[in-house]
Amino acid sequence: MTDVLRRGRASLAFSFFAQGVAFALLVTRIPAIQDRYGVSDALLPAFLAAVPILAGVGSVSTEHLVKRIRPSLLLRLAQPVVLLALLGVGAGDSTVELGVSLAAFGLAVGMLDASMNMLGVSLQRSYGRSIMLSFHAVFSLGGIVGASLAWVGAHWHLALFVSYLPVVVVLVPLCLVGSRWYVDGDGGALEETAQGGDGIVFKLLLPLCLVMTFAYIGDSTVSNWSAKYLQDVLGSSEQLATVPYNVYMVTTLLGRAIGDFGVRRFGAAAVVRAGAVVAAVGFAVVAVAPGPWVGMLGFTLLGLGLCVLVPQTFAAAGRLFPGASDAAVARLNVFNYVGFLVGSPLVGALGDAWSYRGAMLVPMVLVLVTLVYAKSFEAQPDRYGGGHERPRTADVGRGSNGL
Repeated sequence: MTDVLRRGRASLAFSFFAQGVAFALLVTRIPAIQDRYGVSDALLPAFLAAVPILAGVGSVSTEHLVKRIRPSLLLRLAQPVVLLALLGVGAGDSTVELGVSLAAFGLAVGMLDASMNMLGVSLQRSYGRSIMLSFHAVFSLGGIVGASLAWVGAHWHLALFVSYLPVVVVLVPLCLVGSRWYVDGDGGALEETAQGGDGIVFKLLLPLCLVMTFAYIGDSTVSNWSAKYLQDVLGSSEQLATVPYNVYMVTTLLGRAIGDFGVRRFGAAAVVRAGAVVAAVGFAVVAVAPGPWVGMLGFTLLGLGLCVLVPQTFAAAGRLFPGASDAAVARLNVFNYVGFLVGSPLVGALGDAWSYRGAMLVPMVLVLVTLVYAKSFEAQPDRYGGGHERPRTADVGRGSNGL
């Protein structure tokens, strides 16, 4: 049983890594994609917004599909589609082909994100201790690798297809081989196991949905505005302006790599509270920074604070609905795309209408609201054992060995 769990954990971790690589390769080459297809600045936001919208559709669809199909099978099918869609983005010649590739990428990413986190939540339940942060740490590592590969492609002026092809050729077969060891849990159907029906389910899940949204508003603020903020507001050089996001990714990786130990020692609620406070301090430092180096300190704090919120939100959904975690995770996952869609336009609109320093205070306030909902992250004795973790078990649910 232990070997089954270990193989399942390793194979799922590789899926998180591959997803991090693919996502970074897409978002960091947006200027090159725009140039290749001749997409105007006015039309580009529509293409970019379509991806998270369709990802939300994919996540909702996954909730219904897992009632009949194992999450492991959905993940096994979705991951190659994401990678091939990425290759399609680099291979097309017309905006129609770009639209089709981005649509496939968005739908598959929604299914992929939902099914990966379903398996992560069920594996954590089987392990009987916090391991969700480790999966998201590997995702961050994949993002760093993907961004580095994108830099190499841009530095050597490689065509998108040439840049993407080796990555896809390597990752697709490795993901398919690794998928043989995915471990399914007993996710159940949310409607069948939640007492009181959908009304109570929504009431229980709503605080986590809000936390997920606020966390991704903060994350999208960093990813979309850190470079512009450092250069235009804090007066950094163009080269230095590229550093904050890299620092953010590295500190996100470090925070997630050690975060599970904090959850085991202090409990999920305490870690979430600490993360929210650190992230809020990071936004405050960015907002009042007199120069670029203080601003860099703020973005460093943001990485350390925000990194724990999303993994622990998924884990909390698993504790609230131990027999229905698949559907709960799928519904919760939609709000990561809501936050992504809201965050960047919100900061941009506030920055133009008011000031970018003032705009940084809005995600600061939103992330502090997480403190109000921190109790939702506490272990529920009647649902998930007692104390910080439930007793260790060897219940692995259903194993997946091929199609």
